[in-house]
Amino acid sequence: MVEVEHLIKTYGSQNAVDGISFQAGKGEIVGFLGPNGAGKSTTMKIALGYLPPTAGTVRIAGFDVQQDPIAVRRRVGYLPEHNPLYLDMYVHEYLEFIGGVHGLKGRDLRQRVANLVQKVGLTREQNKQIGALSKGYRQRVGLAQALVHDPDVLILDEPTTGLDPNQISEIRQLIRELGEDKTVIFSTHILPEVTALCSRVVIISRGKLVADAPVAELAARAAGETVLRAEFEGPVTTAPLAALPGVRAVETAGAGVVLIRTAPGTDVRSAVSRLAVEQGWLLLGLRQEQQSLEAVFGELTK
Repeated sequence: MVEVEHLIKTYGSQNAVDGISFQAGKGEIVGFLGPNGAGKSTTMKIALGYLPPTAGTVRIAGFDVQQDPIAVRRRVGYLPEHNPLYLDMYVHEYLEFIGGVHGLKGRDLRQRVANLVQKVGLTREQNKQIGALSKGYRQRVGLAQALVHDPDVLILDEPTTGLDPNQISEIRQLIRELGEDKTVIFSTHILPEVTALCSRVVIISRGKLVADAPVAELAARAAGETVLRAEFEGPVTTAPLAALPGVRAVETAGAGVVLIRTAPGTDVRSAVSRLAVEQGWLLLGLRQEQQSLEAVFGELTK
């Protein structure tokens, strides 16, 4: 449903997007991740037809964004991070206006808006001015406007930013339901959102694709390594630690602090303690912790 092929966007001598390719199919919620400045927003704007690419193609439901932008926009719903709404309009009025922009009219438009108001949980708020709504309800209005023309593809940029825990849970559930019969590309900085919502993750860093994998695969990678944090009174040489059986890598994380990465199920704490005695190092503490999805993200994007 969404096909991105060898996409490049250049500003001067800088490649904001540098040859990325990925796909997202119907019934799939894909997490689109990356640190600030990675090229996420640029990629989404190109996919929506707001920016022309320097090279490469984006196809939505088989239509090329550059060659047939109107057909693409008929099939895409977009909720930007900064949700632009007409605050002086009433909820019902605004959604009917947006529906009219998409060519809906008469009974079909009124029925569509009524169904959406119920679906996104705006029934009690539908006769209020948008400016009088809370952040959470404004996000619901933004989702409703993205859905009013029943698009095949939804592109959501940070849809839960600024919401309280109850609102986040409700928006998550709504996105899950939408993802059953649509293609959803979901951009976020909140990694628990990814594990809660997405079936697959695409990660970019400095404009380049660094991961395209099922969430379960990244989670398995996170669980596939143990990190032992060792704190010494002063700096130590890492070579003897790296030579211990089962140790994959050793890195310094500060004055006297060393991170020791081992194979899953390998416990080298006693070996580190003995080595400290042999080397004359004063060992202050050992803490064993599992790799997290955040750590995997950090490794891929640093």
